[in-house]
Amino acid sequence: MTGPALPSPVVSTQWLADYLGSDDLVVLDATVLPFASPAGKPGLLSGHEQYLVSGHIPTAGFADLIEEFSDTEARVPFTHQTAEAFASAVGALGIDNDTTVVVYDSAIGQWAARLWWLFRTFGYDRVAVLDGGYKKWTQEARDTEVGFAEVTPRTFVAAERPELWATKADVEDVLAGKTSAALVCAVPPKEFSGEEGSRTRRGHIPGSSSTPAGALVDRDANTLRPEPELRTAFGPAFDQERIITYCGMGIAASADALALTLLGHRNVALYDGSLAEWVADQSAPVAVGA
Repeated sequence: MTGPALPSPVVSTQWLADYLGSDDLVVLDATVLPFASPAGKPGLLSGHEQYLVSGHIPTAGFADLIEEFSDTEARVPFTHQTAEAFASAVGALGIDNDTTVVVYDSAIGQWAARLWWLFRTFGYDRVAVLDGGYKKWTQEARDTEVGFAEVTPRTFVAAERPELWATKADVEDVLAGKTSAALVCAVPPKEFSGEEGSRTRRGHIPGSSSTPAGALVDRDANTLRPEPELRTAFGPAFDQERIITYCGMGIAASADALALTLLGHRNVALYDGSLAEWVADQSAPVAVGA
């Protein structure tokens, strides 16, 4: 038995409401929450406690992007883990290779997009992001529940698609003219220009275009903008044969990758190290300005 067929990489709250409770359908909350230390330094923490106490979509499990779906030994936060580690984490959530998965978060969808992209890079396409996420679900006064959702572990088999990842060397080859690709940066506009940011060196990778993840979403509805508007947001970069998305740590870049895939682009890769890795190399060039 397999779960419900997905109409696209993004599903509506009505679609999920119609199929919620179906056999072989697993819903996952992938929320990560921002916080500031007493000294004002920004940080991120798992949304697991919020999921347990404040509520979640009925039957939803929780996918911890910080601890369970990243390589915690890597130098750059949120670096993707091995296929074996990913498969183990997925199986523990009651998912096998016949399961339909819908992921959401309580933000604008970037965390859900990151988990969606991980599934995709490990060979699994029966996954969609809930358009509008938890915000839209609750705005519509749909049912929620608190506490932990019991699951029965299953066996999941991952099949890597390395072409969906870009490395620092791949980006360097683009800058050197050895390979051709459009570099698309998903950070907010003032981080792209270098006016703001907490990284040691501000700005963006030279030659990049700016498509902020936040610009892809209608903030009132919390849903993705209509496809013509998404297409416009990427500008001339969309017409390039290959696109490499990046951001600060590979999260907002996943939202760009989701939108590009939804629009039908079939040659998208994500630079996993993103600016966290790039600016740490003092010899790597950084550009400022729009």
